[in-house]
Amino acid sequence: MASHGARGRSGGRPTLRDVAAQAGVGRGTASRVINGSPRVSDATRAAVEAAIAKLGYVPNTAARALAANRTDAIALVVPEPEIRFFAEPYFSDMLSGIGAELSDSEVQLVLIFAGNDRERRRLAQYLAAQRVDGVLLVSVHADDPLPDLVAQLRIPAVISGPRSATEALTSVDSDNYGGGRSAVEHLLARGRRKIAHITGRLDVYGARRRLGGYREALLDAGRTADELLVESGYFTEEGGRQAMKRLLEREPGLDAVFAGSDVMAAGARQVLREAGRRVPDDVALVGYDDSAIARHMEPPLTSVRQPIEEMGRAMIDLLLTEIADHRPAASRVGERRHAVLRTELVPRESS
Repeated sequence: MASHGARGRSGGRPTLRDVAAQAGVGRGTASRVINGSPRVSDATRAAVEAAIAKLGYVPNTAARALAANRTDAIALVVPEPEIRFFAEPYFSDMLSGIGAELSDSEVQLVLIFAGNDRERRRLAQYLAAQRVDGVLLVSVHADDPLPDLVAQLRIPAVISGPRSATEALTSVDSDNYGGGRSAVEHLLARGRRKIAHITGRLDVYGARRRLGGYREALLDAGRTADELLVESGYFTEEGGRQAMKRLLEREPGLDAVFAGSDVMAAGARQVLREAGRRVPDDVALVGYDDSAIARHMEPPLTSVRQPIEEMGRAMIDLLLTEIADHRPAASRVGERRHAVLRTELVPRESS
């Protein structure tokens, strides 16, 4: 008697998800094996092929036909001015991770800036013409219309950092809350008592999460989270400078600063130096990202390491899975996927 293969998890025809689970790989990896991609190891290919044979999996022919119409291109959309993209290490590290993950594939990466209304209109026309198979969204603010536009067009998409706790798109983020906590706990352990926080713009969910970690660490230590010690600004060097000036005007006796990025910390460092405040003798300083800036500052900057390159890699992996599934995340109610990567405090001389 001929075998009809194993049943899938739901008791019906085996699916790509079943094959991936049987082989111990992600759905994107299983899809790449099925589609003959060279971006998998021999061992992984053998495991997936064994799973296919065991389950009796038969690829969906309609889906395979759709694959022939793909553009083999994805868009990296940045709703920020070009000058910020090329000036901040965060973006170059993210791009490095994305590029590394795509290096062995045939997929082309298209970089698109959408920092104003005109650029957003052009982007909408470009995406509506189905010139890319999927979209990566980086540095999105809470009120940005781009994610909703992408969802309406039913294009597979992954966002770097959700807009809120109820983000509808698949997302990749770092543990911003835990990172904020670890920065403050480190400063408290060094005996600092008046710890200020320079946040990024609070319409960025990650900035709000870091602020939440800052407050919670103080409260857990029996300290009052003094709002006079919190100042927001842009994630830029000038943003750090202006925020530090305002903090010193309000609280000249502060003895520690947790900045929401290394770039902001560099701006704060300049103002502290101009004010005659020594780092770390008078004021301890902690940044965020653990970028090259942190290592090259004087003194070297204690910073919370955000695995930015790994985030870029994870975004690509999730997006390729979305594309392989042929179903944008917004169409799968209750199936949102949110990857959160760990952060790590890297102590240096500034604290």
